Amino acid sequence: MVQKALKEIKRGVSEIIDLEYIEKLVTRYYESGTSYTIKAGFDPTGADLHLGHTVLLNKLRTFQKHGAVVQLVIGDFTATIGDPTGKSETRKVMDRETIIRNAKTYQDQAFLVLDKDKTESVYNSEWFEKLGASGMVALTTQFNVARMLERDDFEKRFKSNQSISISEFLYPLLQGYDSVELKSDIELGGTDQKFNLLMGRHLQRSYNVGKEQAVITMPILEGLDGIQKMSKSLDNYIGITEEPNSIYAKVLSISDELMWRYYELLSSLDLEDINELKINVQNGKVHPKNAKENLAIELVTRFYNQELANIAKEEFDKVFKSNEIPSNIDEFEIDEPAWICKILVDVNLEPSTSQARRDIKQGAIRLNQDKISDEQMVLESGEYIAQVGKRKFAKIKVK
Repeated sequence: MVQKALKEIKRGVSEIIDLEYIEKLVTRYYESGTSYTIKAGFDPTGADLHLGHTVLLNKLRTFQKHGAVVQLVIGDFTATIGDPTGKSETRKVMDRETIIRNAKTYQDQAFLVLDKDKTESVYNSEWFEKLGASGMVALTTQFNVARMLERDDFEKRFKSNQSISISEFLYPLLQGYDSVELKSDIELGGTDQKFNLLMGRHLQRSYNVGKEQAVITMPILEGLDGIQKMSKSLDNYIGITEEPNSIYAKVLSISDELMWRYYELLSSLDLEDINELKINVQNGKVHPKNAKENLAIELVTRFYNQELANIAKEEFDKVFKSNEIPSNIDEFEIDEPAWICKILVDVNLEPSTSQARRDIKQGAIRLNQDKISDEQMVLESGEYIAQVGKRKFAKIKVK
């Protein structure tokens, strides 16, 4: 059983530091029932989680199956600084009210994946507010500037004469100190977090915790474009609380190549089954679209249920195969005739009038299922079904 557990744990990971310690923890659990802890931190800098976040959450859930108690660290204190990882400039400071509101949303969404009974949610302000100025100064003595500048993003910014605030130097120390307070056995994070995760090992040793946490890094999931990491700011994400129809359609929109990446990091299928499916797609026994449909159904079922997943498939097939209008679309009322591009922005089909004009020129916009080409069109009184691309619809009534 231990070897089976380790096989699941190692699936899809980028790197494991101190696998022997993890094996010892898992073995002890199966021999004596003794649990252990795995830590993962989330700074509530946004309100919603997307599939990229679930790469970590899925791995945490795997550990829960094999004896771990998850320490879900809500970084309400560290969020006031902002994680500098991958950033070319200092982040803006967030206000406390927004942080607390986002934190509640994060927890609610995380429990769509995690076992709540095997999760300890903690806020790192609990210990940092008690640490005080003297404790914070003592913390800064545990690492030097030269070592801090070895971190890739700090090094790049330093060499290009870009600003690095002292608070940003504090961030890795603060994340590492979380592991001191929690006495974590393992910490999990993305590949871009490796420096911060190793800081936890370093500080546990410096503060004589009596253990050095193992570290696991997970790949960064690419977004729908297959190039950049999944991010709400890049609009290439799939939110886990989006409507079932939206999740299903977005999964169907990814490339055939990216599909296998999603299968490995997001699906609960065994790797052997995924490899068999991939071979069947390659030799023509299974169409790539059918494989993608199965993945989409699995993900919608995970966050909703099988019935809604089946309905999402039916709706998708109705719209995309038969070129029909979706059954449920948002309705909007416009007070008076107006420019088509402005209306498309007002009903949330387009981000800007300039993008609307580009889409009209490219033939990507339809009114009542007919393509339009006049970017100066004014919508007169009447009712319209507006469509942008294949997934965005709105019913518009102009008074």
